[in-house]
This record gives sequence, structure tokens and C-alpha cells, in this order.
Amino acid sequence: MVNWDYQVFWDEALSQIKDELGEHEFSMWFNLSYASATETSIAVQVPSAFYRDQVSRLYQRMIEAKLHELSGKTLLLDFIVTKPSGLASRMKEDLESSDLPKTSTEPRKTAKVQGPSMGMSKGKHSQLRSDYTFDSFVIGENNSFAANAAIAISKNPGLAYNPFLIYGGVGLGKTHLMQSIGNRIWQEQDKIKVICVTAEEFTNEFIQSIPEKTTTVFKNKYRSVDVLLIDDIHFFQEKMGVQEELFHTFNALYDAGKQMVFTCDRPASELKKLTDRLRSRFERGLNVDLQPPNYETRVAILKKKAAVKRVQVPDSVIEIVAKNISTNVRDLEGALEKLVAYSQLVHKDITIEVAQNQLKDIFSQAKHGNVTIDNILRVVSDYFKLSYTDIKGKKRTRNIAFPRQIAMYIAREITEYSTTELGYEFGGRDHTTVMHGCQKVDERMKLDPNLDATIQSLVRQVKDLSSKG
Repeated sequence: MVNWDYQVFWDEALSQIKDELGEHEFSMWFNLSYASATETSIAVQVPSAFYRDQVSRLYQRMIEAKLHELSGKTLLLDFIVTKPSGLASRMKEDLESSDLPKTSTEPRKTAKVQGPSMGMSKGKHSQLRSDYTFDSFVIGENNSFAANAAIAISKNPGLAYNPFLIYGGVGLGKTHLMQSIGNRIWQEQDKIKVICVTAEEFTNEFIQSIPEKTTTVFKNKYRSVDVLLIDDIHFFQEKMGVQEELFHTFNALYDAGKQMVFTCDRPASELKKLTDRLRSRFERGLNVDLQPPNYETRVAILKKKAAVKRVQVPDSVIEIVAKNISTNVRDLEGALEKLVAYSQLVHKDITIEVAQNQLKDIFSQAKHGNVTIDNILRVVSDYFKLSYTDIKGKKRTRNIAFPRQIAMYIAREITEYSTTELGYEFGGRDHTTVMHGCQKVDERMKLDPNLDATIQSLVRQVKDLSSKG
């Protein structure tokens, strides 16, 4: 009987992973012991089932890819749960009672590693990005509800939260989350048909089928899927023929219990140029929004991306980027890409000075953007059917004072103006007036859930107006 020994590859894999993750994260989760091996697997001892589940979800693919890179072999991990130590038990209790966003702790099915960057058993789906997975999606306060709903859908497609609509601004992770659902289902469920297209691709394919007389083929293709993922459904507005086709496709899939997931840049209720019956279909299931990531989440995103790229980025640089770019995930990734490219091309370490110099234009644009107080005043005054001068003027009647406070609140939220600067912009008012107005809006939002939706709608209108000008 052959005695397989991969201890040397195991030790080197953990050594490299420790360098990539850092001492703190490594010491928390890599309490793993090499036990034995077969030709195609390594048995690893872990202190508890909880520990096994967490390591499997967070790091198994990373470890397997590292082993493949070092050994040239496909080596799968098998976890052996030993009697939990007191420390492991306490860690389990601490994590389960924490206030961190909860994600799936279901152990991942063992996957055949096809290369250092893969880790999927079925091979790549032609319409899905292999890097758009739940493992690479950073969960924070802005997206925990959407992410956990997506994970639940991937476990039981078609049974709950159907359809599932994810909406929000550009670069916040809508497509990533939608494709993560598709990738998880594709990899873990046999004989399942998944289609992922943009609304534009769906539209073009439908239009092309008409002169080619292949509409029956088109209908059969989309009405026979198990999971349908469509990106950017706002593109369907004003396209009545496509809307009609999508309506019937929706009904066929819904009646058959097939899962549908859509993304959009706004809530379905704001898609005014859709037919009422199609809009009602989009609103039928679960609608969730993605907000810009908070500071802690931005830091986590940057650290995760740096680890994936295997580059050393000091915490001080991570922090300055996270503080200066608060718009969306895409802008954060773009900034990091620029720093990495500069470092590699000129052979210099990434320092605060390098970051400040190379990203000064990005920092300036992210901080101020094209949003102006004028745009905010115009959008708010139009919504409340007031004049621009009313909101900026001295009148304090109730029908004017509250819209003015909303405009102040929006300006405080999406610009970098200080309260003193805002007071000047709002007719030369004192900064305490601005603070009071923002506080009033905050209090009203706690009592009136609809107000938050109204403000988010106004914010989107301001940003749309600003992007055009």
C-alpha cells in the first residue's frame, strides 16, 4: 500500500497563506493539523464542527488552490472533527453571539480544483464570471440583508424570495451578488439550467429572432430554464414588444416554480416606463437595495482585494483610500488597481505618499463629484412643487421649512460640505440651523419608513442630474 505524504506541501501552503492573511487572521482560523493523506486528498483535524464549517466556507478553496499551485496535484481537503477544546468552544460561543452580519455556515461541497484560481467542480459557466462568488463578496452593514437573502436563494432556488430584485447605484455589487447565486447553484446542483444575460442582450436576441423566424426557439430557450438571471432591467423601459415577451416568460417560469433574479438601478416602483403588469411582477417577490459601503466595509473590501492580488498594502494606505473614496466598490477597486500597477511598473513600495500622489485626482473627484447644491435644490423643489428661491429663501412656513430641511439633509449626506458651508449655501444660515434641520429629518425617518424611500429617490435624481451636467 502506497504511503502518501504531502506534509511538506501542507506546511509551505500554510506558511504562504499566513503571510498573505496576516498574523491576527491566521491565528484565529488556522488551528488546523495535518493528519493523513491519500493520493488525491489531505485529512485535516479541526477542533469543532463549527470551526470546520467556518474554515470550509472562508478558506477551503484558498488552501486547495495553494496546494495545487505548490504540488501540481489536485488535492482536496477532508476535515476530521476532534473533541473541541475549551478555547474552541469559547470561540464558537463568541462568534455565534456577535452582532456581525450572519452568513451561511453550511459546509461547502468538496470541489475539484482545476487550477490555482478556480476551485469549481463543474467547470466555468459560459455566462458567469468565475470570480463572482459569495466567497469573494465582502458583507457589511450596507448589504448584509441582500447577501443573506441571496445565499438562502442559492440553497433552495424557486422556493422562496422569487423573484429576487437587487437594486442600487453603479458599482455597489448588484451583478456580483446576482452571479454569485448563479455560480453557487450551477456548481452545487446537478442537471440544472442557468441563463444569465443583460437586459440589452435579452432584447437584442428577441429582436433578432423576429426576422429570422426563430421566436419559438427563443421562447423555448428562456421558458425552459431553472434559473434566469437578468441584469439591468431598467433597460426594458419603453421597449413594449420586449416587455410583452418578458411578461409571458416571467409567468411561465413563476408558475413552474423556477427562480428569477433581476438587478436594477432603482426600485421597480420607479420604473415608470414599464407596463403596470410587468412592474407588479418585479415587485411580487423580495426587493432589496444595496447602499454605498460604510468605512469598515470599505477597509475590508480593500484588504480582501489586496490579498487576492497577493500584494502588500500597509494598513495606513488602506485607511486613507477608504476614507477618501466612499462612492462604491468599483471606485475602491479602481484605486487599488492603480496603486498596484504603479508599484509593479516603477518597483516601489505602496506608501501613503505614493497613494496621495497617484490618487489625488480620484480623491478629489470622489470627494466632490459633480453634485452641487443647485442640483439638490432643483430636485427637491421640483418634487415638493416649490420654487428654487422658496427653499433657499427666508420663509419659514411648514410647507417650505421641511423640504428645506430635506435638501440640507441630502446635501450633508452626499457632499463633503461642512455645516458652516451648507449654511452659507442655504441663504446664509447659521451652521446650527443646518444641524437642527438634519436632526429633524433623522427623527422623522424613524417614525415614517416611507420618508427614507423618498429621500433615496431624491438622491438618485440628484446624482442622475449631476452626471449629465
